[in-house]
Amino acid sequence: MARPEPVALPARVAEHGLPRSETDAAVNNQNDRKRACVLVGSALLQLPIWGFAMTYGVFQEHYYANWTFHGSRDVTGIIGTTSNGIIYLSMPFFFALFTRRWARRRQAAALCGVAITCISFVLSSLSTDLWQLVATQGVMAALGCALIYSPTTLSLGEYFATRNRAVAYGVILSCKNIVGSACPFLLRILLDRYGLGVTLRIWSAVVAGTSIPAIFLIPTHPSSMSPDAYRTRKIPWGFLRHQTFYIYSIAIILQSSGYGIPQTYLNTYARKITLLSQTSSTLLLTLFNLPGIASSSFFGYLSDKKRFSLSVTTVTSISAISSALSALLLWGLTSRGSMSMLVLFSITFGFFAGGYSATWGGIINELESEAVQRNEAIDTGLVYGLLNGARGVGYVSGGLAGMPLLKVGSTISMGPFGYGTMYGPLIIFTGLSSVFGGWGLLWKWKWRQLLHPRACLVLFRE
Repeated sequence: MARPEPVALPARVAEHGLPRSETDAAVNNQNDRKRACVLVGSALLQLPIWGFAMTYGVFQEHYYANWTFHGSRDVTGIIGTTSNGIIYLSMPFFFALFTRRWARRRQAAALCGVAITCISFVLSSLSTDLWQLVATQGVMAALGCALIYSPTTLSLGEYFATRNRAVAYGVILSCKNIVGSACPFLLRILLDRYGLGVTLRIWSAVVAGTSIPAIFLIPTHPSSMSPDAYRTRKIPWGFLRHQTFYIYSIAIILQSSGYGIPQTYLNTYARKITLLSQTSSTLLLTLFNLPGIASSSFFGYLSDKKRFSLSVTTVTSISAISSALSALLLWGLTSRGSMSMLVLFSITFGFFAGGYSATWGGIINELESEAVQRNEAIDTGLVYGLLNGARGVGYVSGGLAGMPLLKVGSTISMGPFGYGTMYGPLIIFTGLSSVFGGWGLLWKWKWRQLLHPRACLVLFRE
C-alpha cells in the first residue's frame, strides 16, 4: 500500500492555524478598539484636568462679591494664570519621565495625580488666607492635574503616532472646550446654592468620579511594557540643535501670554465695565470656550494636510492674526452697557485662539519630517511636552504682566470704549501677543523671493 504524500500547508497560514490576512485583520481590529478606548478615556479626563483651570473666572467673580479671606482680593487674578501656567510648565518634566524610564508607571502616576488634586481642593475649601488659595488652587491642584494629563496624553500620542495625529489631538482639545463651555454654569449654580467650601468639596468628588474610570479605560501601550528596551535607549535631544523648534516655541509663548488674559478677566470686565448681570457675564465665559469645540478639530484637520496643502506656519498664523484682530477691534471698541460686542469678541476670539494649540500636531509632524531628513531620532511625546511647557511660560508671563497693566490702566483710564478703561492696557497686550503668535510665518518667508510671482505659493505649501 502506497504511503500518502505529505500535504504542504499554504504559506499564508499563520502559526496558530489562521491565515495571515485574518491574523493581521484581528490585530488591526484590536488596535482600533484600543485607539477608541484611548480617545474616549482622554476625552473624559478633560473634565477633571481643565474644568477648574478654564473656568476660574467664575471663582474670581465670586471672590470679588464675597471676599472673606485675609489679604487683597485684587491678587486673586493670579490664581487662574498660575494654575494654567504650572500645569503646562510641569509637563516637559513629566513627559520626559514617563516617556521612557517610568513608562510602566503611567497609570499609577495618573492615580497619584487624582489623589493630589482631590486633596488640594478639599484643603482649599478650608482656607482662610489668600496665600492658602494660591497654594492649593494655583499650585497643588495644578500639579495634580498635570500628573493626570502627562502620562495619559503620552498614550494618546503613541496610539496615533502614524496617522491622524493632529486630528486626534484636535478631538481631545474639542472635548476640553466642551468642558470649558459647560462648567461655568455648573460651577455658578453650585457657588450660588452651596457656597465656596461645599462647591470645592463637590468638585473634588467630581474629579475622583470621572478621572479614575477614565484612567483605567486607557490601555497600556506595548512600549510601556518593555522597560529593558527603554532603559537602554537614551532620549534623543537632537531636535534642540535646530531652529525650527525654537521658532514655534517662541510663537507659543507669545500667543499664550495673551490667551490667558480674557479667561481670567472677562467676567470681571463684563460686571464692572459693561455692567452686565451675573448670568450674562457667566454666559460670556461659556461663549469664549464654546467655539473651541469646532475650531480645535478644524485647525487639527488643516494641520494634518489631508485635503489642504497649507503649511503649519500658515495655519498657526491664521489663528494668531484673526484672534489678534478680534481683541483689538471688538474687545477694545466695546462700550459701556453693550453686550453684543463682548459676545462677538468671545465667539471670534474663542474660535481662532482656542484652535491654536490644535496646530501642534502639525508642528510635531514637521519636526518629525526634519528629523527623518537628517537621519535623526526624535521622541514626539517629549516634543509635545516641551511645547506645552512653552505654553506654560506664556501663561505665567501673562499672569505676571496682568497686575501691573491693570494698575497702569487705573491711572489713565478715560473714554467710553474698552481702550479707555482700566483694562485698556490688558486689551492691547492681548492683541499684540496674539499677533506675534504667528511670527513663524515671517520666519518661513524667504525675503529674497518676495518679488517673485511664485513666492506666495511657496510660502503656503512649504
